[in-house]
Amino acid sequence: MGTDDDYAVWAPNARQVILVLDRTDPGREAVEVALHADLGWWRLPDDAPEIASEVARYGYRIDDDPTVLPDPRSPRQPDGVHRRSAPFDAGAFDWSDSAWTGRSVAGAVLYELHIGTFTAPGTFDSAIERLDHLVALGVQFVEVMPINAFNGTHNWGYDGVGWYAVHENYGGPAGFQRFVDACHRVGIGVILDVVYNHLGPSGNYLPRFGPYLTDGANTWGQSLNLDRAQSDPVRAFVIDNAVRWMRDFHVDGLRLDAVHALVDATAVHLLEELAIRTEALSTELGRPLSLIAESDLNDPRLVTARSLGGYGLTAQWDDDVHHAIHTAVSGERQGYYSDFGSFECLATVLTGGFFHAMTYSSFRRRRHGRPIDPDRVPSTAMVVYTCNHDQIGNRAVGDRPTAYLDDGQVAIKAALVLTSAFTPMLFMGEEWGARTPFQFFTSHPEPELGRATADGRKAEFADHGWAAADVPDPQDRATFERSHLDWSELDRGEHRRILEFYRALIALREDYPQDLRANDFRSTRVEFDSDAGWFIVHRGSVVVACVLGSDPARIPVDIDPLLSWVPVRVGADGIDSPGHNVVIGRRSGEVAVGR
Repeated sequence: MGTDDDYAVWAPNARQVILVLDRTDPGREAVEVALHADLGWWRLPDDAPEIASEVARYGYRIDDDPTVLPDPRSPRQPDGVHRRSAPFDAGAFDWSDSAWTGRSVAGAVLYELHIGTFTAPGTFDSAIERLDHLVALGVQFVEVMPINAFNGTHNWGYDGVGWYAVHENYGGPAGFQRFVDACHRVGIGVILDVVYNHLGPSGNYLPRFGPYLTDGANTWGQSLNLDRAQSDPVRAFVIDNAVRWMRDFHVDGLRLDAVHALVDATAVHLLEELAIRTEALSTELGRPLSLIAESDLNDPRLVTARSLGGYGLTAQWDDDVHHAIHTAVSGERQGYYSDFGSFECLATVLTGGFFHAMTYSSFRRRRHGRPIDPDRVPSTAMVVYTCNHDQIGNRAVGDRPTAYLDDGQVAIKAALVLTSAFTPMLFMGEEWGARTPFQFFTSHPEPELGRATADGRKAEFADHGWAAADVPDPQDRATFERSHLDWSELDRGEHRRILEFYRALIALREDYPQDLRANDFRSTRVEFDSDAGWFIVHRGSVVVACVLGSDPARIPVDIDPLLSWVPVRVGADGIDSPGHNVVIGRRSGEVAVGR
């Protein structure tokens, strides 16, 4: 905040709005200024004194309510989400990333992390100290889980209520600017996870100002008012927030949480409007900006170009690919995994992106999804992963694949993702086979809200057959502490070996870009034998041969190996491999032997 107009606030139904200002000089009394109504907005009157440089805290009183409320667009909440706001001049930071020209996320390697558990201190500054590790790994982007202000000290971030503020425990807005600047200096882009489909259960004062919400609800709370009366300023509230992160904090794009929960019946959907604004901002800034959707719809319209009738987003998370790989390797079939697990399913997603594409979903008990047209959508529009915060943290005990798979199975999953035609993403610690869990944790100060969260978590997993006693209490600080990465694991041989394998896989993408970074679904061909337990992926001249069964197998393919998890015997009639192994190589002749 740098001008008096920054104190303008939208409150269309208010009769009176008073701006309350606490001065930086403790010897001076607080100032109250009656704001002037202007088409639903309330602004400082023309005769108001110059105050911008003298304010320590500020808030608003509406009508006869004596409560001083924080600013809906508060840039800082240093005393918590229930207290008054503080100014922050985002333009004052001395950026050193002028050499950063940016890049699109399409085809890049992403790395999802949670600032609070990525390091022991859990701050932006401590995360900066680990950037050398990410550079050596070879990732091109970090995707940071939500950092907006929430009530409490630690949380996944999806309970945010101060969308324009940065959680103070992480280092506040200045700390986030330092983090983005440091990432750019070492050649890593930053994607920020943002939540526009609901607000958290504590500290949401938006309804006191205006009709930000509707009487409808989704899984996580009341729906945002995107298409009803007085919805235009609400839509602007969202879009201005998105633009702010990309313009004032130099982030390279946004990951949009659960866009299927955005209810918008207008002719121009909020997502399309956001894509239009993002494209314009990209032109203005002279660097690529990306929008990644999380969607449960399997709807390619999200990532289809606007010229072809789509919304024009850059990419979307693809859970079908995760489910197909995970079930084929692990054998799990519970819950939403029930339709997945066959080699046929795995072949379908690796060559087409979606498994459910106008097909029956037994979990949903209806048809689901729509096929992706490879002539209209590049394969890199799908972000794929062996795991992410949801696929780990929403297991009852938050256990990583390393808790129930052997290292060979972990290597197979990594290879299938990192050599795929999609945009791969890792989850923090995955690259060294971290053994620490990532559990669901909260720190609601309100006892009743804490109990309801814990009880709801236990009830949810009881429906899936988990004993209530096995489900960690999200309010127990030990749940949060257990979820921190243990960086000392890197000093142990078994973890170092997995890390070297991940580094080699990522390096292969750079060494063979024509093969491994082709962005056409048709660039992938597969063959398999379910009985013999082998699965082969052809990516141009590169071949990825997997033994998914636990028994030794002969894979009928003729290649010159480039990388394998364990040594193999190569013969003219194929590869002899022990169970749970992956071999990556170049074709010896014009074509692989195959079946």
